Amino acid sequence: MKKGIQGILASFLLIASCSKSSGDGGGGGSTGGGGSTTINCTGVASAFAADVRQIIQSTCATDATCHGAGSANGPGPLLTYTQISGASVTIKTAVASGTMPKTGSLTTAQKNSIICWINSGTPNN
Repeated sequence: MKKGIQGILASFLLIASCSKSSGDGGGGGSTGGGGSTTINCTGVASAFAADVRQIIQSTCATDATCHGAGSANGPGPLLTYTQISGASVTIKTAVASGTMPKTGSLTTAQKNSIICWINSGTPNN
């Protein structure tokens, strides 16, 4: 029960602490107006080492104010496979809704890579 509450709190903190302001025009991509996401992962080759890790390191784990070393935002640092796969549900929600990354935005291909990797069970490949 305690871990469930901590998970919910971590998810809320991730979205609240690093979310984009409503006026910056970010997001878009594959999400609809209701926040639901329809992703077709057929033919999307998404590997952790070659794709997901690169995207997260360049857009999310940039410094301690986001999810770099020493971060206390949301799930904390997103530097290793264990940290990233452990936060996969929160990452999927934030990426699909367009609230992450805090600055800039992900391309549709980047969003698809992350979401399809998570949908396939977060393999360490």
